[in-house]
Amino acid sequence: MYSMSPFAGPLISDEEVMNKYKKENHWGLMVSVDLGECDPSKISSKEVITQFAIDIAEHIKMKRYGEPIVVFFGNEPKVQGYSLVQLIETSQISGHFADDTRRAFIDIFSCKEFCPKATAEYTQRYFGAKKMEYAVSFRDI
Repeated sequence: MYSMSPFAGPLISDEEVMNKYKKENHWGLMVSVDLGECDPSKISSKEVITQFAIDIAEHIKMKRYGEPIVVFFGNEPKVQGYSLVQLIETSQISGHFADDTRRAFIDIFSCKEFCPKATAEYTQRYFGAKKMEYAVSFRDI
C-alpha cells in the first residue's frame, strides 16, 4: 500500500492521483477524511448521516448496494456516536461520528477511481467542519 498524508509531505493533486492510479494499474483507491469542529447538529443526526451516504456516493459517481447502515453506540463519551457503513458496487463508504469531540472519521474505498481532494472537501462542507485533513492510499498486494 502506498499512502500520502499531510504528515508525510505534500499531497498530489486529484489529476495526479487519477493519472497515477491508471498508469500504475492500482487495485483500489482510498481517501481517509478526518474532520474537526463539526456542526454538532449534523454529526449527531441519523438522518443527515444517512443522506450523506446517499449524496457522497452520487458525488463520486458510485452505485450504492443496499441502504446505508447507521447505528448509534459507544459506552464512553469519547467514542459515543453514530457509525456508518454504505456498501458500493466497487467497495464501501464508512465513518464514525464522535459527538463529544465534534469529530468525524470517514473512509471511502473503491476499485474505481475518484478524486480524493474534491471528495474530502465535499465531506468537510457537508458536516460544517472547521478543520479537515485527508490521506490517500493506493491499495494493492
